[in-house]
Amino acid sequence: MLTGSVTWLDHMAMVAKSGSGHEIMFDAAADHGGEDRGARPKELTLLSLGGCTGMDVISIMQKKRVPFTRFSIDLEADTSSEHPQVFTEIRLIYRTEGQGVEREPVDRAIQLSQERYCGVTHMLNKTAKLVVISEINGDRKVLG
Repeated sequence: MLTGSVTWLDHMAMVAKSGSGHEIMFDAAADHGGEDRGARPKELTLLSLGGCTGMDVISIMQKKRVPFTRFSIDLEADTSSEHPQVFTEIRLIYRTEGQGVEREPVDRAIQLSQERYCGVTHMLNKTAKLVVISEINGDRKVLG
């Protein structure tokens, strides 16, 4: 079981504490009553997606001995205009760099994360279309 708590500090600021003891600050922009001292909840949901799938892909690439030297994921999300303003489309751009990196094992690692391992992907897939792009040493390919 996962656990956590969220405690109000003041204005719109809250501190979230995970069951593993890590803290994250939430806050709203000034025009929404906050003081911009922390990330917005939807931003952290998007970043959680990146962290979840990123850990999968790194682990798989390491096991396959892919010689990558840099790896990152850029995330972009569109939301519905009506409340509750859920994500409608999320674009994930996986960027892998390294001499001798071949496309097949990298793309397979991304696909395994998307199709099998990343629980955050599967949760967000219920409301949003996910567009997956793999960029290896600057060469892009849309995976889904």
